[in-house]
Amino acid sequence: MTDSSGWEGVVLQGPRLRLRVATGADVPALTAMLGEPEVARWWDPVDERSVRELVDTGDADTTFAVEADGRVMGIVLCYEEPEPHYRHASLDISLHPGFHDQGYGREALELVVAHLIEQRGHHRITIDPAAANAAAIRAYEKAGFRPVGVMRSYERDADGRGWHDGLLMELVVVAEIPADPPSN
Repeated sequence: MTDSSGWEGVVLQGPRLRLRVATGADVPALTAMLGEPEVARWWDPVDERSVRELVDTGDADTTFAVEADGRVMGIVLCYEEPEPHYRHASLDISLHPGFHDQGYGREALELVVAHLIEQRGHHRITIDPAAANAAAIRAYEKAGFRPVGVMRSYERDADGRGWHDGLLMELVVVAEIPADPPSN
């Protein structure tokens, strides 16, 4: 896939993690991670074909592979709204269960959020976990996200039989607005 989003070559390095744009070589590891029961309960069912489509064609504007000690252990999806009046970014994240409850999610989010704010000019980032995913919500709060509201019957259950609520969370950085904003 040719990347026209401006993310090509971006590598985000933290103390324990490295995030880089995912490639086809990451598909088997990402498929296995997303298939772990603790992860799969929050995602649509995946197979290598669907993960390859996510990586190659980009359901997200950018799909990052998250590495720890050279091993792919997670995924971060980043979506950007380009319309200037509504400019913001949205994230989704999933990590292998062996990396849960150790601050890896927070570190990954902080790396992406810092890049989105400092390099890509965003002031508002959203994330929308299942309202019942208490562990994810705690991790997102530690990374600076705050609950905005519950979105009722927001997303299909992984088994496709029903719906569950989502929690809209956001991280907002107050930016200085020019005294005379441009008019349309």
